[in-house]
Amino acid sequence: MTDALVTFRTFVSLGLVLVLLTAFVWALRRGSLRLSRLAPRGAIAVETAMSLGDRRSLAIVGVEGRRMLVGLTPTTISFLTDLGPRRDDGPGGTGS
Repeated sequence: MTDALVTFRTFVSLGLVLVLLTAFVWALRRGSLRLSRLAPRGAIAVETAMSLGDRRSLAIVGVEGRRMLVGLTPTTISFLTDLGPRRDDGPGGTGS
């Protein structure tokens, strides 16, 4: 192969790697990739959270098998209720 062809292939390969890296970082920041599913689950996990505006939100938190609804403000975390164990009522789930 000629030097020009080798140089061209090198730059095309570098460009492809940069495009793939940019796409990966974009998807990761956007939340499309959920790498936390691959990590071992700890004793505490935030299952979902919903903003109520003005830096206030509700969150469902799992702690050692229990699920709790908590209210969050900039200065306070309030326990609202115990939701019990998680049920799988999604498609194909048996649920009760």
